[in-house]
Amino acid sequence: MKKICMHVHSCLESNDLMTRPDYPGETFATPKQLRTMFSEINVDKAVLMPLVSPEGMHCLITNEETMKIVRANRGFFYWFMGIDPRFDKNSPVTDLSHFINHYKSLGAKGIGEVTARLPFSDPRMQNLFRHAQKCEMPMTIHIASKTDPYGIEDDLGLPGLENTLKNYPDLHIIGHSASFWSEISGNDSEEIRSSYPKGPVTAGGRISELMRKYPNLYADISAGSGYNAITRDSAFGYGFLEEFQDRLYYATDICAPKQYEFLKLSAYLDDAVRNGRISRTAYKKICRGNALKVLEEQ
Repeated sequence: MKKICMHVHSCLESNDLMTRPDYPGETFATPKQLRTMFSEINVDKAVLMPLVSPEGMHCLITNEETMKIVRANRGFFYWFMGIDPRFDKNSPVTDLSHFINHYKSLGAKGIGEVTARLPFSDPRMQNLFRHAQKCEMPMTIHIASKTDPYGIEDDLGLPGLENTLKNYPDLHIIGHSASFWSEISGNDSEEIRSSYPKGPVTAGGRISELMRKYPNLYADISAGSGYNAITRDSAFGYGFLEEFQDRLYYATDICAPKQYEFLKLSAYLDDAVRNGRISRTAYKKICRGNALKVLEEQ
């Protein structure tokens, strides 16, 4: 079936300033390059994520550039707005609803990817969560360890995320990143949480615990981290997909044109349903149905 990618990045045109430091010589993928890559894995719609925070970036992808891409590719791209909690006055009482509602009126379907390097407990970050809930906008967040260059900082065990889920029960939070997905296993540690841990998933993983406890926690299965979390222990992964089928999104998080490894999840899900490892109901929700609820049913 046709899939929807719930997390991807793009810029209007390639140039030397947009070179990715983690992919030497590579720029962000252009819309044309993305559409070519997606045609190979049966993706017919994708959600663009601007990058408006300076952490980990030397060139930003603005909301305005993202809107131009969407308007030039109507029917293929949707978009989330980029909001940094330090916008305007860099204050915990800034009226971020002003910015959120502005971009919402221009077609943004959510907020993300939030990459500001602040702890969950920072009053400015809490202000962003408060306004996102008030404006009824889902939010994709990148969670960071203390050594990661960008993302919302949280400790091992994700206590900051849990407090946020508890304090903002109507905020639809979509988790993402290596430091998020490593918590799928109970044996996560500071040494491995920013990587792609291997081996069987052990009991006590915080992601499952938090998803069972807080119905407002969702996740996108993107990049190498999401793929690794689901595939490192196939028996666990299939069960996880089945249990949380209503709150998982297929995604890639492609930035550079050479990131073909981020396309592997598509075939993995196709094989899983073909071989009866997951139900067709779960497959359809994860690949498309859950995304449509966010993108077309608001």
